[in-house]
Amino acid sequence: MLINLSIQQLAIVEQLELEFRPGMTVITGETGAGKSILLQALGLALGDRADSDSVRFGAKRAEITASFDLTALPEARNWLESHELDSDECFLRRSLLANGRSKAWINGQPCPVQHLKELGELLLDIHGQHAHQSLLRKDTHLPLLDSYAGLRNDAEKLADHYRTWKQAHKRLENLRQQDDAQRARIQLLRYQVEELDQLALSEQELAELEAEQKELANAENLIQTSQQALNCCDQEEGAALQQVNQALQLLGNLNTPALEAVKGLLGDAQIQLQEASHDLEVYLSKIEIDPARLEWVEERLNSIYQTARKHHLPPEELPQHHQQLRTELDELDAGEGSLDQLTQELEELTAAFRTQAEELSQKRRQAAEELESAIDQQLSYLGMEKSQFKVSFQPLQGLHPQGQDEIEFLIAPNPGQPPKPLVRIASGGELSRISLAIQVVTAATSSIPTLVFDEVDVGISGAVAEIVGRMLKQLAERGQILCVTHLPQVAAQGDQHLHIHKKTEDENTQTHMQLLDEQGRVTELARMLGGIKLSDSTLAHAREMLQESRH
Repeated sequence: MLINLSIQQLAIVEQLELEFRPGMTVITGETGAGKSILLQALGLALGDRADSDSVRFGAKRAEITASFDLTALPEARNWLESHELDSDECFLRRSLLANGRSKAWINGQPCPVQHLKELGELLLDIHGQHAHQSLLRKDTHLPLLDSYAGLRNDAEKLADHYRTWKQAHKRLENLRQQDDAQRARIQLLRYQVEELDQLALSEQELAELEAEQKELANAENLIQTSQQALNCCDQEEGAALQQVNQALQLLGNLNTPALEAVKGLLGDAQIQLQEASHDLEVYLSKIEIDPARLEWVEERLNSIYQTARKHHLPPEELPQHHQQLRTELDELDAGEGSLDQLTQELEELTAAFRTQAEELSQKRRQAAEELESAIDQQLSYLGMEKSQFKVSFQPLQGLHPQGQDEIEFLIAPNPGQPPKPLVRIASGGELSRISLAIQVVTAATSSIPTLVFDEVDVGISGAVAEIVGRMLKQLAERGQILCVTHLPQVAAQGDQHLHIHKKTEDENTQTHMQLLDEQGRVTELARMLGGIKLSDSTLAHAREMLQESRH
């Protein structure tokens, strides 16, 4: 769920801090007030393309920060963990420079903008005429159908089966293609891996050995020099500590306030010298001359250096090289076994996969018919009763992890016209209502809890507008809805009402946004109903709409 959005120096926004709640949040304002900036900021926080025009005139950079609650988002938490990021929180930050460049962070860690896109698709979905419309991407349709039909486990099992088949296919191909050169490569790899196994060099061992070698080789000098330093501090006649003690004793007999600071400094020096002497004594008690250990360390280092030269690598890269050679050898060794045995195994896996894929395909087609009917019904409620929603199935050739189906959502907005892909729908209002209908039907299985709708009310009014508001409120019961609207029938259904307005002072234009209280909502709804001049009747109508929305 979206918790907070911070916008600084973006377009005509100087600074804006927005707090969001669960349920349905409506965003209203006059045309040109800057409602699109909120959606632009969300899109940028989720990895949309940026340009220098986004930065407020005269500013060096724009900053957008969005924070999300991941309590109901296991997939987002898993994504963060897979990228070694803290999964207890989610803060996305985007910085846009005036020269057109941008930077991105997730939970305070710098990241590619592509990572914002990947994570953003698990956090929030924007529906409307702008970017981030997952329904326009054909690859999202099959997972959505599987989720709606309760087939995600079946689809995952099929994908696992495919991976098993793929591995068997690769082993068979390796065995068929294995020639003298490949066998020679296997022999060389086995020799090299055995040699590196015997060396058994760990990741940190080289650095530790080199440090130990330096200390052992220099032990005599370290002991001699450290002892001299200790003598200077405390061990010899006239050492520093004795001199400081004598100075303190001499000054101690003088009761002169002007010398108190000097006494303090000498006291500090006394303590520092005592601690330094003690640390030197401890160090000298630990260090020792060990020729046998030095010889072993130098022989070990020599073996490491010689092995690295044989492999034409810096010695510190040997552990990684060792693992790469072992992986390659394991992959080539996977081709062991008889050709006939592997061929039979692959045939059995292929037959089992096709049977499983066919069963899944039948379930998908049955669920698609139910989905078509349910979405057509919702479209009818939304004033698109003549539209027809269709799930198109295209058979795939060969074996694929998703099975034998490739699907795409189609729509025929008018009678007599063939269904077309959603991406070819010209009207943003139609697309928004289609998206809304699909989301209402599939909300129970949706993995994205925050949905943003822009211009879902384009081209509708009256009773249909009220239905749109109720549908959005119904969706908000299962998650969080943000809706930019021009219709009071929709705005009245919100649990939270944000109002955007533009203010110009001294030729400086800024966008402001405020959370409306009860009276503020009545006034804004009345404005949406009747224009600038607010009559008693429009105010009464606005109050009535708010009251009815709560029943």
